[in-house]
Amino acid sequence: MNNPLRLIARLLIPFATLAAAPAASADSQALDAALDCSSTGHAFVAPLVASGAVRSQPMHVEANSMNAFRTNRSLSAYGFSVYVVLGYQANDPLFAHGDGEPIGDWAYGVVVRGSKQAVEAKVRAAGSQAVIKDAFPFLTAIVCTSP
Repeated sequence: MNNPLRLIARLLIPFATLAAAPAASADSQALDAALDCSSTGHAFVAPLVASGAVRSQPMHVEANSMNAFRTNRSLSAYGFSVYVVLGYQANDPLFAHGDGEPIGDWAYGVVVRGSKQAVEAKVRAAGSQAVIKDAFPFLTAIVCTSP
């Protein structure tokens, strides 16, 4: 199975200098509650698209069908600024399909500006069991997948 985070690294190399950006501003929309992994790809991404918080078309689709959506306004997760929103749900027209085996029935998450260690500490303190992975130095993915 392809690693959905490789796409993030490829997309973010030109933006590495942005990684040191400060924590999310007070006026950003917090996504913490949805990152408890009790939702689905559609339930996470669709409201963000409908509100205009993210673009309706993904900027990239991995072979495993994980879609990466650019943000249109300030979003945060556990106090960290969101760089990109991730999502996929099988048989859902909101998501484009990759040319490989899908990641599962659904997956969703975000890539935030922050070190893996700092992000994981806040995510675990909040009680989420999301997978935490380095996407690029100082950029960390928080991902929930179907069981």
